[in-house]
Amino acid sequence: MSHLCRDCLWVEPGDAPPERCPQCASPRLVVHPELSELAIAHIDCDAFYANVEKRDNPAIREKPVIVGGGRRGVVAAACYVARLYGVRSAMPMFKALKACPDAVVIRPDMAKYKEAGQRIRGLMQEATPLVEPLSIDEAFLDLRGTEALHGGPPARTLAALALRIEQAFDLTVSIGLSYNKFLAKIASDLDKPRGFAVIGRGEARQFLADRPVGIVWGVGKALQRALARDGILTIRDLWRYEDAALAARYGAMGHRLYHFSRGEDERRVEPDAPTKSISAETTFETDLSDQSALARELWPLCETVARRLKRSALAGRTVTLKLKTRDFQLLTRRQRLSDPTQLAERIFEAAGSLLARECDGRRFRLIGAGVSDLADGAEADPPNLLEPERAHAARVEQAIDRVRDKLGPEAIVKGRAFTAPGNKPDSAED
Repeated sequence: MSHLCRDCLWVEPGDAPPERCPQCASPRLVVHPELSELAIAHIDCDAFYANVEKRDNPAIREKPVIVGGGRRGVVAAACYVARLYGVRSAMPMFKALKACPDAVVIRPDMAKYKEAGQRIRGLMQEATPLVEPLSIDEAFLDLRGTEALHGGPPARTLAALALRIEQAFDLTVSIGLSYNKFLAKIASDLDKPRGFAVIGRGEARQFLADRPVGIVWGVGKALQRALARDGILTIRDLWRYEDAALAARYGAMGHRLYHFSRGEDERRVEPDAPTKSISAETTFETDLSDQSALARELWPLCETVARRLKRSALAGRTVTLKLKTRDFQLLTRRQRLSDPTQLAERIFEAAGSLLARECDGRRFRLIGAGVSDLADGAEADPPNLLEPERAHAARVEQAIDRVRDKLGPEAIVKGRAFTAPGNKPDSAED
């Protein structure tokens, strides 16, 4: 058994864990038989967007804070006070305000959050070069082999890192420590906020046994329903099946279900994990059903995606259209292109054709466009004898980009970019 004080960083083996740290009397002790052996961690900032806003405005520190759009939008983040009222991320804003009418609502400031996230990531990289970001406010860390560098086991280094983040940025994090990524990420959710949870090899199967299958990364609601039809509700239920049987029934996900349900995850922490998709979306102030109106909202999103592709020297082969109906049903449609693209025109053409199939009178509250199956930008939009207009479109777009780079994004605007007032796009990069 090993003991760690998260306040003074005292570490010592022992049998009976003390109630308080013998060095500083802190009750914030981590006690686990494998504490000195585990080195894969997941760090997640607590209610990050909301806590950044509270840090920057002490007057709202004790109040419920929701970061998100107007009444038509959704909750991007909620502080822990707001969560006591039932407010959750991705909840429609009108429901959040009904649950917590006294909440302070703040529009997202992504530039500010990104800067704070980058500063925190810098401290992570001082602890280990093996840092794999998952988003602006969370990352995996592999601390194997760092004991000599930091003068103690990875658990102590992580506790010290959490203290440094608090002292430097007045923000808190929760830490999950285990022997693989799957379990480390689960652990980081067990003791929020300001938590430190550990899942070791000796307890993994027992810990997982009665958890719902939805705990497995990648198992969404649709797959949960399919698994339930087959009598699989918990992790323990998956143990009845061999790898081949699950793969035959559920494809590649079947392999993941087999191994993750047994606490097995061979994925490495990859510091330079590639971007998987680039997307942008907007929520309307009023629901739209007209195809032309929806297409006018779609075009600037396609331009945003194209601009990000070019800036990242990437190209995308699969175009995705995202729609959310007035009753919050999410629709996702995809079209694979003949070759990768960086052109807003090609993205818009594909997304527009997908949109035409969905415009049947239903009213939509959100539209989004994105690309995936990313490739090097050098592969983008090769000449095509069957599509001679492609080269012309590329030249036009390049000329527009040059003007905008010199004079600003509003210097030149295509006619289809004029949208209804009040609809402001949000964006995402995964």
